[in-house]
Amino acid sequence: MRHYTRRAFVRAILATGLLLVAALPARAAAATANDVALFLAGMAPPAESPLTPLTQDPGWQRHARFFDRAFGELEQRQLSKIRAWTAVNLAAPRPTMYYMFSGPDFLYADAFYANATTYVLSALEPVGAIPDLTKMSRGAIVSSLASVERSLSTILAFSFFITKEMKTDLRDRQVSGVLPVLYVFLARSGKTIREVTPVVLDTEGQFIPAADKPGRGATHGVRILFAGADGVARTLYYFSTDLSNSGVKASGFLKFCATLAPGNSLIKSASYLLHSSNFSTVRDFLLSNSASIIQDDSGIPLAAFGAKAWRLFPFGRYKGPIDKFPGTYQRRAAELFQGAPPIEFGIGYRWRPYETNLLLAIKAPGQ
Repeated sequence: MRHYTRRAFVRAILATGLLLVAALPARAAAATANDVALFLAGMAPPAESPLTPLTQDPGWQRHARFFDRAFGELEQRQLSKIRAWTAVNLAAPRPTMYYMFSGPDFLYADAFYANATTYVLSALEPVGAIPDLTKMSRGAIVSSLASVERSLSTILAFSFFITKEMKTDLRDRQVSGVLPVLYVFLARSGKTIREVTPVVLDTEGQFIPAADKPGRGATHGVRILFAGADGVARTLYYFSTDLSNSGVKASGFLKFCATLAPGNSLIKSASYLLHSSNFSTVRDFLLSNSASIIQDDSGIPLAAFGAKAWRLFPFGRYKGPIDKFPGTYQRRAAELFQGAPPIEFGIGYRWRPYETNLLLAIKAPGQ
């Protein structure tokens, strides 16, 4: 009898344990990249996301209100007008778009070339990383959100990043580099991130397997697979690389870009670097591999566009460079932009619509 009672007791304990295990909530799945993007962008992730409880924090809610207001104003002031302009002026877009000296500015890449399927962005800023937000303290999360806000302050107000400020803002100890900004722009552009993968190019422009150790001259970047409201699969590449002549000579970045050519290009707020002979290799690459180029006057100098190879369509007004960039005035631009049709949005360093300039350069057939 005692033996039976002991066995029954053991069975009862085991049964109770099973019931307790069954009653416990299932272990929360890890936050997806899209969840993180929504959270950083001040947009609510799905209810089942482990980040959803964090959205109850007053710090995140203030962050969400700030971005709702800032991006709402930007949509009215800039992005909707850019999309309207491109709908009228751009025809037969190429699948690839190049955006050199971009920083993490997917926002304007998407506004000008919404129909591209492969975006290639490049600049000096490192890719960075985003940690597991669920393991960060409340104070660390609020601090990181503030860093993201600061890093976006100038582009939300003036359409460009200030490189020195961005370097400081993107050095947050927790959330660093361009990746968090790319996440915010993708989310706020209505994209759904499907996969994020670090990538490395060798000097021949080929991807190095993840298990291999990158050699000298390797170019580090990230590949983000995403889709918009139309469900079309798209790819965003960002590469951290030196675009000077010596930099591109030592890397395989332009060789990789050539595999995606021809494409369309965007150049804005590029510090007039393409006016310099030290950046002639990238300048020549863009002229050779672009079907069209949209740029402000900080991009490729007009003298580099061959008269037979390119048709130039000016918009806005040319008032010359701002004081920070002396020696880059273009007399030919002053002549070209006389009588040019106005545009309703500002772009580049001359960010006020009444003093901004935009050039659409279209390569002639057969060139």
